[in-house]
Amino acid sequence: MTTPDRICVGAIAGAFGVKGEVRLKSFCSDPEAIADYAPLYSEDGSRSFTLTLTRPVTGGLGARLGGVETKEQADALKGVTLWADKDKLPSLPDDEFYHADLIGLDVVDTGGERLGTVRAVHNYGAGDILEIFGPGRRHALLLPFTKACVPTVDLTAGRIVADPPEDLK
Repeated sequence: MTTPDRICVGAIAGAFGVKGEVRLKSFCSDPEAIADYAPLYSEDGSRSFTLTLTRPVTGGLGARLGGVETKEQADALKGVTLWADKDKLPSLPDDEFYHADLIGLDVVDTGGERLGTVRAVHNYGAGDILEIFGPGRRHALLLPFTKACVPTVDLTAGRIVADPPEDLK
C-alpha cells in the first residue's frame, strides 16, 4: 500500500545489459531529475533503492540500483514502480497539482451539491481528466481538469469545486 507522502516517479522497464543495469522509465518532467529524489521505494515501501544514472537508452534511462548486480536481479524488478518521498520533490506553482493530491478529494458543483470523490486522474494525451465517482452514480463522471470545469481546488479543505457542462452531470 502506498503512503500519501510518496509520489510515483518512475518504473523499471527491465534489465539492460548483463551486469545488473536496468532500463528506467522516468515520469519526471525532467527525466534525469529522478536521480535527485533517491532513495526510491517500491510501491509497498518494502524495498528502497539508491540510484545512479548511467546513460540514455532507447525508451528511457540506463541506471544502476543499489543491491542489483546481475541481469537476473534486474529482470526480476521489471514492472516495479519507483516512489519518492514527496518532500524531496519540487514545490509546484499554485495552479499545478500532483495527481496523488487530487485523488480522494470531495467534489461539489458551484451550487454546493456533492458530485462525488476523485477516484483517479487520467491523461490520454489531450490533458488531465478527473474520474469522479459518488453515490447515485451508475457511471463515473469524467471531468476535464481545466480552469473552466474545475475553477477551485482547495487542498487544505480537501475539496474541489467543479462547474461541469450540463451534458456531463
